[in-house]
Amino acid sequence: MNPLLRLLRYALPHRARVLAALPAMACYAAASGGLVLLIESIFDRVLPRGEQVELICGALIVLYALKGVGNYFSVYLMADAGQRLVHDLRTELFAHILRQSTGFFGKQATGRLLSRITSDVGRVQQVVSETCGDLLRESLAVVAFASLLLYYDARLALVCLTGAPLVVYPLVRLGQRVRRTTRRSQEQLEHLSHLTVEASTGHRIVQAFQAETFEHEKFERASSRLYRTIMKVTSTLSALPPLMELLGGLGIAGVLFYGSREIAAGDLSPGQFVSFMAALLLMYGPVKKLSRVNANIQQAIASAERIFETLDTHTETGDRPGARVLPPLGSAIEFRDVVFQYHADVDPVLRGVSFTVRAGQVVAVVGLSGAGKTTLINLVPRFYDVTGGAILIDDIDVRDVTVHSLRQSIGMVTQDTILFDASVVDNIAYAAPGASREAVEAVARAAHAHEFIVDLPDGYETMIGERGQRLSGGQRQRLTIARALLKNPPVLILDEATSALDAESELLVQDALEKLLLNRTAFVIAHRLSTIRRADAIIVLEDGRVVESGRHAELLANRDSVYSKLYATQLFGSEGDDKGAVSEPAGAPVGSVTRAGDPAMNRAT
Repeated sequence: MNPLLRLLRYALPHRARVLAALPAMACYAAASGGLVLLIESIFDRVLPRGEQVELICGALIVLYALKGVGNYFSVYLMADAGQRLVHDLRTELFAHILRQSTGFFGKQATGRLLSRITSDVGRVQQVVSETCGDLLRESLAVVAFASLLLYYDARLALVCLTGAPLVVYPLVRLGQRVRRTTRRSQEQLEHLSHLTVEASTGHRIVQAFQAETFEHEKFERASSRLYRTIMKVTSTLSALPPLMELLGGLGIAGVLFYGSREIAAGDLSPGQFVSFMAALLLMYGPVKKLSRVNANIQQAIASAERIFETLDTHTETGDRPGARVLPPLGSAIEFRDVVFQYHADVDPVLRGVSFTVRAGQVVAVVGLSGAGKTTLINLVPRFYDVTGGAILIDDIDVRDVTVHSLRQSIGMVTQDTILFDASVVDNIAYAAPGASREAVEAVARAAHAHEFIVDLPDGYETMIGERGQRLSGGQRQRLTIARALLKNPPVLILDEATSALDAESELLVQDALEKLLLNRTAFVIAHRLSTIRRADAIIVLEDGRVVESGRHAELLANRDSVYSKLYATQLFGSEGDDKGAVSEPAGAPVGSVTRAGDPAMNRAT
C-alpha cells in the first residue's frame, strides 16, 4: 500500500476531530473572502461618500473575529487528531519492536531503532499535525479567493490562473528529489544516533584506550555527511519561494495592465479593481503554503516508508492458532532431536540435541565457546524457535502454548546484569509490579541485598542509574537474583551468573543462588566448579551436539572424556586464576580440584 494512504488509515479512529475541524476551516475561508468583499464597499462608498461607515466597521470586526475563531479551532483540532495518530503509530512501533525475537535485535543497531521511533515519527508528526491542516484550510481559502476573482472579472481571473498549471510540474519534480534526499538524510541521522549510543554506552572503553579523538573524528565525518545531505534538501526547498515570487509578479503586472484599461473604459470601478487585487494578493499566501505541502508530504512519505519497513518485519515468536496456557510443570522438560540454525545459509548451531530434565533437577550445560550453550537455553523461553525437532514440557510442545504463559514460568539470571534507571524497589519488583514492600524486602534479604540497600543514600528508593552503574557488579547481580526470587518461577535459567564476580561477592551470590535453585528446575551455564558440581546432571556440548552427560564424578571417571579435558584446562584454569592456589589430592582423577577453606566447595562436596 502507498505509505501515505497507509498512514492515513491511522487517522480513521480520530476522524471525528477532522470532521469537526472542517466547519472551522470553512468559517476561516468564508471570513477571508468576506473581508475582500468589504474592500469594494470601502473604496466605493465609505471613502468617497462616507456611507455605511458603522455597518462596514462592525462587519470588519465580526469577520476578523470569525476568521480568528475558525483558524484557532481548525489548527487545534487538526493538531489534536495528528498528535493522536502519531501517538498510536509510535506506541504500535515500540510494541512491535519489543515483540521481536532476539535475532532481530542482533541485526538492528540501537541507534537505528531509536531513529525510527524519534526522528522518523517526529517528521511524520509534523506533517500530519500541521501540513494536512494547512492543506485543507488553505485550499478552502484559495477556492474562496478564486471564486471572488471569477465574480469580479472572469476573463481577468482566467488570465491570472492560467499560470497555475505551469507550477505543477516543477513542484512534482522537486517533491521527488526531496523524498530521495530526505530518506538519505534520515539514514545518516540514524547512523549518527548509532554512533552516539555506542560511544555513550562504551565510554569507559573509549577513555581507557584513549580513543576520544578517533570517536570524535568518526562522529564528525558522519555529521558532515548529514550536513551535506540536509543542505541538498534545503536547496531544493529554497527553489520554491523564488518560483512563486516570479509567477506572482507576472500575475500582478498583468492585472495592473489589464485593470487600468478596464477602469479607463468604465467597465470596472476602482473598488472592484482594488478588491480583485486584494483577492489576488491574499491568495498568494495560501498558494505559497500549498506549494510547500507537496515537499513536506514527500518528506513524511520517506519517513513513513522506513517506519512501515520496521512494522512489516516479523521475527517475533508469536502464538500459534489455538495455543493454550502452559499448565504448571509436572514431570520433565525434554529436548527431542533439536536442530537450530540462525539463517538458512549457515550451518546449524545445534544438531540433534536430545536430553530430558526432570522436574526439580539442576542441569549444567558446559562446552567450549561456540558450542551452542547460550543458544540452547535461549530456545526454552522461545527467544528463538527451533529449526527442527521440538522442546516439550510435560509432553507439550512449547510452540503450542502461549508465549506469555511460557515465559511467566521461567526466570533468568545472566552474567550481563540488566537493570533499569529506576529505584532499587522498582528494579526488584520489575517481575511483579504489584508486589508489596514487605515481599520486596523479603527477597532482598534472601539474596543478601538488603544489607547494602539500606546503606544507600535513599535506601530502597535510591535511583541506581542506567544499567545500575551506581552499584558494584556483585550488588547488581544480587538485585537480579532478588528480582528472580520475587517472580518465583518453576523454571530457572542461569547464564554464567557468577563468572565476573570476585571471591567475596561470589560467596554471597552463590548462597543466594542456592536459595533461588531450591525446588526449581534449572538450566545452568557456568564456568565455576562449585556451581557445576552441585548439578544433578551435566550436559556436555561440542559442535552443537550432546557428546556426554552425567554427574560430575561420573564424567571425571573417564580420563579421556571431553568433560575431563574441559575440567583439566578451562575449569581448572579459571578456578586457579580466580581463587588462588589449588591442589590435586593423591588418588584423585586427573583434573579434580580441592580448595581448602572454600565454603562453596565444602557444600558441593
